[in-house]
Amino acid sequence: MILREIFGIVLCIVFCFCGLGNAKLAPDFIHPCNATTRECLVKSTQDAIPEFVKGIPHLGVPSLDPFVIEKLSIPLNGLKVTFYQGKVTGFRKCIVDNVISELEKRHFVLEFHCNLTIKGQYDAVGKILLFPINGEGDAKVKLVNLRMKVDINTKYIKDEQGVNHFALKNYKYSFDYGDRVMFDLKNLFKESQELSETVLKFLNENWKTVAEEFGKPIVDYSVDLAIRTIEKFFLVVPYEELINVPLPK
Repeated sequence: MILREIFGIVLCIVFCFCGLGNAKLAPDFIHPCNATTRECLVKSTQDAIPEFVKGIPHLGVPSLDPFVIEKLSIPLNGLKVTFYQGKVTGFRKCIVDNVISELEKRHFVLEFHCNLTIKGQYDAVGKILLFPINGEGDAKVKLVNLRMKVDINTKYIKDEQGVNHFALKNYKYSFDYGDRVMFDLKNLFKESQELSETVLKFLNENWKTVAEEFGKPIVDYSVDLAIRTIEKFFLVVPYEELINVPLPK
């Protein structure tokens, strides 16, 4: 969830820092930089995000706000939680903190922070605080001031027609949950509303510990989806249509 959007925004950076004045496929909201200075890269990326996350159908880039997780099972210690039709919102309001472009080194870095909300359905089977859980219902998770850093190494390849393309070599990312994570899981205990509220209160009072175990699988899932989306995009659009500079040697 958080992922497709994260790397969708990274695509936006690739556009911005490379100078897309002559790129055939560049949308109007992309404002190319004439130099890879931090000031220009941050501003160009920030300017593009609100429109970019709406999706670019003719480039095969889907909507990133909202972003939907069809189904995701999260095995926790003694508890299995499954999300269905999770809808993630908030990326359009992300604040870009830093952008680094090292074209010769095929290296890009993006740092940003956001408030994100995840809504959907869930079911949970297992135990919390020694209480057996067999719950299902509406789920809502809010992340306040989530901070993330994405570090990508790329490479250049030729397709069967000899056309140059970007390709992803490897990546890594780091994040922290920021100021607060708030959980709202309805009907944790089907037989007891009071017990459901007690356990939910515990989850929110211990949000950092819960988020460390609960949230990472969601982020990993999102990053993996975003990477596959970017790879598809790069294989479709030639390098020369993305970057208004000669291919680095």
